[in-house]
Amino acid sequence: MKYVTLNNGVKMPQLGFGVYQIPDLAESEKIVSEALKAGYRLIDTASTYLNEEAVGRAIRKSKIPRAEIFVTTKVWIEDIGYEATKKAFQTSLDKLGLDYIDLFLIHVPFGDYYGSWRAMEELYKAGKIRAIGVSNFSEDRLVDLILNNEIKPAINQIEIHPFRQQRRALEVNKEYGVQVEGWAPFAEGNCNIFHNEILMPIAEKHQKTVAQVILRWQIQQEIVVIPKSADVQRMQENFDVFDFELSEEDMTQISYLETGFKIINHLTVDIAKSFNEMKILRA
Repeated sequence: MKYVTLNNGVKMPQLGFGVYQIPDLAESEKIVSEALKAGYRLIDTASTYLNEEAVGRAIRKSKIPRAEIFVTTKVWIEDIGYEATKKAFQTSLDKLGLDYIDLFLIHVPFGDYYGSWRAMEELYKAGKIRAIGVSNFSEDRLVDLILNNEIKPAINQIEIHPFRQQRRALEVNKEYGVQVEGWAPFAEGNCNIFHNEILMPIAEKHQKTVAQVILRWQIQQEIVVIPKSADVQRMQENFDVFDFELSEEDMTQISYLETGFKIINHLTVDIAKSFNEMKILRA
């Protein structure tokens, strides 16, 4: 496993496992357990994924030392703001059944996220979170947050895949010392990505799958990446990406795939409205 060092000195696995869209607790626990067996040590969840309890159970049952597992969760718009974020953090901590969270993120840049950031800074200083960061922040919102607060985000988790390569975002985040983490590395299967005419020959040349090539492409750009799969074999294949290297020509060929395709465009009125209306189904 390769690690990145965040701007506060904390080390984070560069390859992790995402649990988005796996709300069934029994299924989530089983899948996370298999991911941990396969070698994953970064698990990415969120309050809106409705599976924090299952993630926590899988971690405890694995018997892997807690210090070896890097756990990320996120605060949703419903809980944005200073006091609400403190309560939401404790709820996530209780559901996970952990003593601390490795990385706590603002899920989307809507609502009073400045109030949330102040709460997160306090929780970080109190030692309850090892690193704090943001998710889905555009370059302007990220820089504005940095310039108006004491602690800068350690992570910005954004959509990155071959069809949306986020080159400007990578430059700006690097300039300000923020580690980029990419979600949806396979574009959620859109655009026939696994049968792409550029990716398939590269995969064949390296005797790897297209998915492995995509993950390696992100790793070589120093991006933290969190693929998701419920299939154990694919889960293991996705983890097996540290024994080959893409050439400069390979990387250039993949760069031509940029189309600007977005799974979610957070800069639209419709997304702002729908996300603000989305509520967590708490028991």
